[in-house]
Parts: sequence; structure tokens; C-alpha cells
Amino acid sequence: MRDPRLDRLADVLVKYSTRVNKGDLVAVRAEPGAFPLLRAIFEAVLKAGGNPVWIGESEELQESILAHASDEQLAFLSPLDMHRVETVDVQIALWAEVNTKAFSRYDPARVAAKQSARRPFLKRFLARAAEGKLRWVGTLYPTLASAQDAEMSLDQYADFVFKAGLLHLPDPAAAWAEVFQRQERVREFLQKRKSVHFHVPPHAGHDGTDLTVNVDGSTWINCGGHENFPDGEVFAGPQGVEGHVNYTFPAVYEGREVHGVRLAFKGGRVVDASATKNEEFLIKMLDQDAGARTLGEIAVGTNYMIKEFTRNTLFDEKIGGTFHAAVGAGYPESGSTNESGLHWDMVCDMRPGENRPGGVIKADGEVVQRDGRFLGEGWPAPA
Repeated sequence: MRDPRLDRLADVLVKYSTRVNKGDLVAVRAEPGAFPLLRAIFEAVLKAGGNPVWIGESEELQESILAHASDEQLAFLSPLDMHRVETVDVQIALWAEVNTKAFSRYDPARVAAKQSARRPFLKRFLARAAEGKLRWVGTLYPTLASAQDAEMSLDQYADFVFKAGLLHLPDPAAAWAEVFQRQERVREFLQKRKSVHFHVPPHAGHDGTDLTVNVDGSTWINCGGHENFPDGEVFAGPQGVEGHVNYTFPAVYEGREVHGVRLAFKGGRVVDASATKNEEFLIKMLDQDAGARTLGEIAVGTNYMIKEFTRNTLFDEKIGGTFHAAVGAGYPESGSTNESGLHWDMVCDMRPGENRPGGVIKADGEVVQRDGRFLGEGWPAPA
């Protein structure tokens, strides 16, 4: 008997997140390890009148490419993938990693080349999504690997995952609709502003964070469970950025943890990058193509059900009281025109902690958030 929470999750993903209609072609990308949730989603899609198709994923096969492919093969983009991105109405991605560190010993240059090959696919995916022709959502199926990264047992991690998605509540879809309304107040406020400033005082031997992002002409997006699940953020496509940021948490990408990341921006691009661990990997990712050093997204985390860092960006970037900024590809609907094979979210905590002062977010000089708590009435807040 499968966990009944998987059926509730499938129901929310199909009915609320992607709004599957009769006749929709629904691609479900998943590793075999996520089969219990995959089956629940297939059944939910069929009940909604859609046509589900399983797109198999495999860490082991991806590793084979990194290990054995020639440079020409690393640069290959399957025409079948391009056909799929032009054809499907809905894509549901299930992440179920067996080994989150599977690619961490491979040459960063090969990882970057493989990522860069995806650029045309990612560009078309984002364009169709912006046009409203492709609805998508991604979620995580709890595995031992992810639980271990979070320093939890599998049962504890599953509880964490499902609670972050509000699946413990009687009507999760209704709860997410309420979340959307609270976040909409934040979005409406920020949409009227031209500049957002993030500041954390110097501490712990570094110069803190002093980052000014130009959002004049950007479109702020309310993320209430439709593209990521669980969700909880508002984001925009930057028009420019100046200053520097010291990221609180390790930046995780392709199984690598990069610690102590500091990025300095000038004219909207990273002009200086450093890290205390895996700096070479950071630089190789930023140098993979012309758009990788440009900021493609600026966002504020609003999910106060997520309180701790778990080494999984899906959850970490949503932590209530944080902000994140992604180098690389931006979302066209947010006002970003930046293209890249990279989209790497990095998270900065604005909450005070041990040996760490709290931070302040200002919009056009007005304080929006202090110490990780919004000041607006009816905005997202800790339970």
C-alpha cells in the first residue's frame, strides 16, 4: 500500500499546479525510484482526461555520458528532447536522486559542456512556458540520498517534504490558494518599485552583503505552487545589479557543494567570484557561456514552513526569511532576456543567527523586511 500522502500530492500537482485538462499530453519525467508517485500521477492525469507519458531519467546513464562521451557527444542535444518541448502541454518532473554526489568527481569543464548543450532546450522550454503553451511543475520524491543530505532519517525527511507542501492540511490546494493571496500582496508592492536593496552587515570575517538590484521594467512573479512544489517565493528578472553578496549557505549544483561563495557584480555581471571550497567548479560554471555571469533572477523566499537548510535548492530557496539570486538563464515572463545553459540559485539568509546579524530588504528606500520578517500586514509570516 502506497503512502496516502502521495495520492494527495498527485492530486494537487495535476488539479492545482498544472491544471490538466481533457486531451492534454502530459510528460512525467522521473527516475524509477519515484515509481509510487509516478503511478499516482498517472492515475490522477487519467482521471482528469489527460494522456500521461513517462520520460525515463537515470543518474547512471548521465554518469556514463560524463565518463565516456567525446567532446562532440557532450555537445549533442537530442532532437527527441526538442520535439518533446515543442509538443507537450504539461510537464511534471519528479526528482528522486539515488546519489546526490554522483557527478562531483567529474571534470567541471565536462559538466559545464554538458550543461551548455541544453541551452536551446532551456530557451524553448522557458519561451513556451512564458507564452502559456506549456504548464510545468517539479517536485521531489523523498529518497535516502536526499534524507542523508538533510541529516535526517527517511521517515523524518518524508515528513519534512510533505509538510513543506502543506499536505498535512485537510485541503492542500485551498491552503496553497491562500498562500498565493498572501504572496500577491508582496508582489503587488514590489511591482511598483524600481530598485531593491539587500543588506547584511559585515560579520564573521567577511564584508556582509550589499546588493542593489534594478527591477525597473521587471515583472514580479508570484510562485504559489504552480511551477515548483513545494513553493513559496516572489521573483523578478533583474535589469541590472551592483554590489556584492556573501551567500550564507553552500551553493549546491550538480551534486557539488560550493562553500563561502562571494559574488561581486558590476553592470549586471559577475566581475569577481570566490569560494572557500570548490572555487574551481564555481568559476567553470560561470564561464560556461556568455550568459552564465549575468544575474537572471532575484527572489525572496516566503515559505515559513521551511526553516532549515537541507542541501536541496527546491526547498532551500523557499526558506521564509531568505533571498536568492540565480546566475544564468532568466525567465522571459519576469522581464529577463538573459540566455544560458546555467541557472544556479544561491541562498542568503536574512534572519539573525549564531554569530550572524539579521539583514534588511528595502524597496525604493522603504524597509520591506527586517531580520527575515515582512513588515506588511497580511504578508507571509511564521506560523
